[in-house]
Amino acid sequence: MNWLLSGDTPRSRVLSVLLLVIFVGLLLAPFVFPGTRSLSVAAKVAVFILLVASYDLLLGYTGIVSFAHTMFFGIGGYGVGIASAKLGATWGSLALGVFLSLVVSLILALAIGLLSLRVRAIFFAMITLAVASFFQILASQLSDFTGGEDGINFKLPAVLHNRLVCYYAVLAVATLLFLLLLRVVNSPFGRVLLSIRENEFRSEALGYRTVAYRTVANCLGAAAATAAGVLYALWLRYTGPDTTLSFNIMIDILLMVVIGGMGTLYGAAVGATLFVVAQNYLQDLMKLASDALQGLPLLPNLLHPDRWLLWLGVLFIVCVYYFPSGIVGRLRR
Repeated sequence: MNWLLSGDTPRSRVLSVLLLVIFVGLLLAPFVFPGTRSLSVAAKVAVFILLVASYDLLLGYTGIVSFAHTMFFGIGGYGVGIASAKLGATWGSLALGVFLSLVVSLILALAIGLLSLRVRAIFFAMITLAVASFFQILASQLSDFTGGEDGINFKLPAVLHNRLVCYYAVLAVATLLFLLLLRVVNSPFGRVLLSIRENEFRSEALGYRTVAYRTVANCLGAAAATAAGVLYALWLRYTGPDTTLSFNIMIDILLMVVIGGMGTLYGAAVGATLFVVAQNYLQDLMKLASDALQGLPLLPNLLHPDRWLLWLGVLFIVCVYYFPSGIVGRLRR
């Protein structure tokens, strides 16, 4: 287990139990939580754990504030979507879509890294925001290829038509890539990234080419985000601007990183799970509470399901106030 986790053990009994519950819950979700909705939530949790972990590699480990992460997420989804829709539901078209989407993402990440990472953090963030906005507009305008605002529906090879097989394929790939990211951040390369985050000038004085390291980190994060986009598109059998390229998704990723804890990939697992589950089931819980409190003044209206975003915001404020270093950071202390 120590080798599998690259020596980065949870270092907290509560965190160990929490991570075990998340993994076992995802592993047994089709049997413990039957139904289409619960399976879709479990698949989304698995995908977003990988997506948030890839962003934490940039923000938490390297100190890079990027708003272009959903662009790479979208490239993965559109890559397999366009290839499968145009060339047919074959393994060859699927492999071609994955390959081309990874190539495009790596080229863009390399270009953004080499051209922009030399500037200060706020200017880099603005550049990535502009690039992401441009890509979102491009995806909406090139309707012949991308389907425009409606997106693309596509078919998969026959084996993946079975939702159970598709779910476990998504879970297996997401778990493997998460463990690979864990290996990266606990390698000597990851230690250099941490030193750059803490003191870039001192890292340069020690002889490290910080721009090169940050560019490589940007490329690795982009590749992992692209893979997450591929998995999400395969599960949905659809890709579109609202499911992958929306700026709201970028905000959600930031919230998940902060809630779970920056600079620890376990925080991505905890933050993504809590946020996605709350996003999908908080309304149901509020409806039950509102119905149970009927007849009382004010409370039924406060707990009305339409106000779920308000309470989600309250939960986020509470998490930030009581867990300033994130849930995982607090548990490890």
